[in-house]
Formats: sequence, C-alpha cells, structure tokens
Amino acid sequence: MPAPVVLVLASSAGGVGRHAVELCAGLRSAGVDVRVAAPAETLRRFDFGVPTCAVEIGADLDPVRDLRAALTLRRAVRALPGALVHAHGVRAGFVAALAARRGTALVVTLHNAVLGSGPRARLGTAVLGAVCRRADVVLGVSGDLVSLARSLGARRVERALVPAPPLPPGDPARGRAVLGEGPVALAVARLAPQKGLTTLLDAAGRLPAGARVVVVGDGPLREELQGRIDDEQLPVRLAGRREDVADLLAAADVALSTSLWEGQPVFVQEALRAGVPVVATDAGGTAEVTGDAAVLVPVGDAQAVAEAVGALLDDPGLRAERARRSARRAGELPDGAAALAQVLAVHARARG
Repeated sequence: MPAPVVLVLASSAGGVGRHAVELCAGLRSAGVDVRVAAPAETLRRFDFGVPTCAVEIGADLDPVRDLRAALTLRRAVRALPGALVHAHGVRAGFVAALAARRGTALVVTLHNAVLGSGPRARLGTAVLGAVCRRADVVLGVSGDLVSLARSLGARRVERALVPAPPLPPGDPARGRAVLGEGPVALAVARLAPQKGLTTLLDAAGRLPAGARVVVVGDGPLREELQGRIDDEQLPVRLAGRREDVADLLAAADVALSTSLWEGQPVFVQEALRAGVPVVATDAGGTAEVTGDAAVLVPVGDAQAVAEAVGALLDDPGLRAERARRSARRAGELPDGAAALAQVLAVHARARG
C-alpha cells in the first residue's frame, strides 16, 4: 500500500486548484490515501474528492498567521503516519516547510515566478530559496523556474508535467451564439495583473475594423478593465466566468494570451487541443508548451500582438495552417497519465 500524501495549497481560483483536483483523482486511482490542506475558500471552490483540512495560508507573509497555519498542518500530517507532504506554490511550500518535522518528505511544485523588483520581490526570492533548500524534490512548471530553483540551492529539481484537464468536444454553433458574428479572438484568463490584460486592451484598439476580442474570466481587475473598455470604446467584451470554454474555442478564430508570465498555460493547451490558431506572449514556459505552433510575440508588445492577431483574422489560409500546427502540437503534449507517473516517481525519490 503506498504511503499517504498530503497536498498543500494556498488560495487558488484557477490553474493550481484544477491541477490539484486532477492529481487527487490520479493518486486515488493508484491506491494512495491522499488528503488536501488548503484555505477554506479554496476547499469550497474545488471538489477535490478526498478528505480535507482547512489551513489558512494567505497570499503574503504574515508571521503569526503562517505559524498558526504551520501548526494546523503539522497536526494534520502527524495524524497520517509516514505521510509525504506535496506543496503547490511558494506560499504553500513555505508553510509546509515550517510544518514538516525532520524525516517528513517534502515535495514542492513551483507554479509561479516572483515578479517585479524592490524589497517585496527580494523577500519573495529569499522565501523561495528557503523553500527550495528544505524540499527533498522541487518541481518547476517552466524551465526558468527549474533554473532558478537550482540556483537557489534546491537539491533535486525537475520540470513538472502539468497537462490541462481534457475538455469535451465543443459545439461551434453554441459558441458563436455567445461570441457573436464576425472575426473574433478569444482569451480565457483571470483578470489579474499577471495576465497582461493592459497589453490586450492596447492591442485591441489597433485591430482591423470589425475584429473583436472576448475575454472569459473574472478577477480583481474587472472594474478597471471595463472602465477603460467603455471610455475608449474598445472592441472587447468581458464575458465573465463561463463553463462552456470548449464551445467558445470551437467557434473562435484565434486564441489569445498576453500574459506577463506563465508556466504551462492551461488555456493555451486547450486551444492547441481544439486546433485553434494561437497568438501568445513569449512568457515563462509558454514556448515550451507551444513549440512552433503558436505565433509568439514579446511580452508587453501590443503592436506585435495586434499585427499577429490581425494577420490571422485577415487570412483564412494562414489560420488553417496555424490550426494544423496547433492540432499537431497537441498530440505531442503530455497527458494526465504521464503527469501521474512523474509524481509517483518523484514521491518515491523524495522518500528515499
């Protein structure tokens, strides 16, 4: 019988939570007794399908709160003799490192880069270094994170496999009923600074006449973005959170990502699998996912985004060629079985 595993998450509204859901299902299918420790809000948002424990891990360092969270997590781990702790993200990794007693195997998957500069970024890098040195194995979702973890003293580092959960076949008629007629680019993103949506709006104002962008997702920047869309009369619609992404992809002319940084972007993977032409900023691990299938442009370059999207919208032949590249690349991406096999092997190595 495999030893038990405790997955630890901080607050999540998107990719990390969905990845943990898939991981829970895979570990259970392999006979692993798996538990999830995460903030109550995250536990409400995702159905992990396993026993859970509320551990309030905030987005920022807070010595009192973090110590309280570590003590709660330590009790949960102690109740499972021989458990391995697998934390997802730097904040979860930091609390897990505080909680893990000597002899407790710790794996940390790094899902995001430390962005920005100044004291806050330096503190974030220092915390990341402490987490990397404590972990038995570090997984990074992109090559730059793998290199950073190694430079900060991680003993064993690998690039994580984070496949997007499969989508059902999409219905283009239903998708077009939502997107509307005419040339349209689709973006699916949390409305947060990391997603580079200022670049998206800048680019939208330079698209050919009649072209539009539909953005699916929600987040803290919604009001600010909508205000700018209204003020500048931009051809962008914020469609909110939706469950019909497969239908929307089936109807979209182009899939668009303007992120400042990404690991293995779920939406880009979904677009490739749907055979949709992709325009994306060359951010983090995006190129590792797309290979030569996508049109990659520099981060923050709105003119390059507009030109790439406009060229695809104006040329059906070019769109068809890029769609073929997307479908071909999708067949090369790892699936859930490969990701599970990697995690099981990493857990075994971490236990020594």
